[in-house]
Amino acid sequence: MDEFSLLPDNASEAGLPWDGPPIVSRVETATDAGDVSAIVWGVGAPSVVLLHGGAQNAHTWDTVALAVQQPLVAIDLPGHGHSAWREDGRYGPETNAETLAPVIEQLATTPVVLVGMSLGGLTAMAIAGARPDLVSKLVVVDVTPGVDRDKAAPIAAFMSGPESFATFDALLERTVQFNPTRTESSLRRGLIHNTKQREDGHWVWRYDRFREGGGFDFPPLWDVVGGLRMPVTLVRGSLSTVVTDDDVARFRELCPQTDYRFVEGAGHSIQGDRPVELAAILREVVAS
Repeated sequence: MDEFSLLPDNASEAGLPWDGPPIVSRVETATDAGDVSAIVWGVGAPSVVLLHGGAQNAHTWDTVALAVQQPLVAIDLPGHGHSAWREDGRYGPETNAETLAPVIEQLATTPVVLVGMSLGGLTAMAIAGARPDLVSKLVVVDVTPGVDRDKAAPIAAFMSGPESFATFDALLERTVQFNPTRTESSLRRGLIHNTKQREDGHWVWRYDRFREGGGFDFPPLWDVVGGLRMPVTLVRGSLSTVVTDDDVARFRELCPQTDYRFVEGAGHSIQGDRPVELAAILREVVAS
């Protein structure tokens, strides 16, 4: 199926107007770590770049992109979506940043408004710290370097589940159990983009397993946060356990130019739970 054929459903569920298919395409960029795949939205050079979370892919931003209505790029992180898997299994923020910085330079007009959620947010911090020339504004969605295995326990439990499923419905059933803030129709669309069927009929994920450092070695990024000089927006979901009040306080103490936003009714994946509200925040950031 055409990977963009589900966009009318995204628009309908979010209450967005649908005037026909948007201008959107998939592009591939060669890197030392293999090809990085991305979705380019709109006409003209994009100045907004979106980075998804671990075990997700660029399509997690589809409804947000429809609502923002301006040129942007949504990138599949290495080891996710249609991007190449690394032989060493290293998908930490710093490693991702090294791979993605030249991709951003090639696909977007820099400096960009860099938006990252969860692992994508940590990766965005690492990019902003190492290459501040690439980032005009930084938006971090429901994550700080204070995330650990306890705070992310529901996410870790979901990701440590079976690697294959006999049927798509079995996969969907487990996903619904772990995502009480999402509609089943939204989760079904997400799984269509985030899984594939093997020749034996079983369904498997379209992402590699995170194997670097156990997946929760992020405290060094607090030093990066303290060195950021561009405007920063920290967005937190009201139902999420990943970011605490103490995390927010430390982030704002180290980075006093941070604008803090709280999205009611959203869990960790704010772009999935409250995409229209998140798009409104992004439009404000871009216009400010």
